[in-house]
Parts: sequence; structure tokens; C-alpha cells
Amino acid sequence: MYLPAGRSIVSPKLGPIRRSRFIDKLTALGFDGPFAGRRHAFMSYGEYDLHIPSYGEYSTDLHRDMLREVEAVIGRKITREEWRRL
Repeated sequence: MYLPAGRSIVSPKLGPIRRSRFIDKLTALGFDGPFAGRRHAFMSYGEYDLHIPSYGEYSTDLHRDMLREVEAVIGRKITREEWRRL
């Protein structure tokens, strides 16, 4: 599948992902944690804390929404190829 340079991975074709795999990918992007919070665990990136739901697997919609938030935090788009390599 062709994905133009700089285009975000966030798309309707993104599928569910296991929580542990999502955390591994965030760690590879430079996030610290996860740390225990009051209701949810969270991961830190600089001054920003990203809350990590405790579900075992994240639905496609939640996965997509969280990736959008991650892209905003790190200040750049994540390509489909980069996401696969993480």
C-alpha cells in the first residue's frame, strides 16, 4: 500500500492493538512509564502525561484516537511504516 511521505498513520484501516504492544511502541517513541495513576496508568513525554486505559485490547477507534494524541504530543506525524517497525 502506498502512503505519501509525511502522511499520518491514523486512518480507518487501523485495527485493534493489545495494551502491552501499544505501551512497547510508546516506549520506543521516547515515552517513560507506565506509571500508576489514580484511575489509569499514564506514560510521560517531557511535561505531558498520556493516560493509558487499563483495557487488555484497544478497539480500532480508541487506537486511532490515542495515536492522534501521541502525534500531537511528539509534534510530528507517525507513518504507517514507522508504526509497524516500532
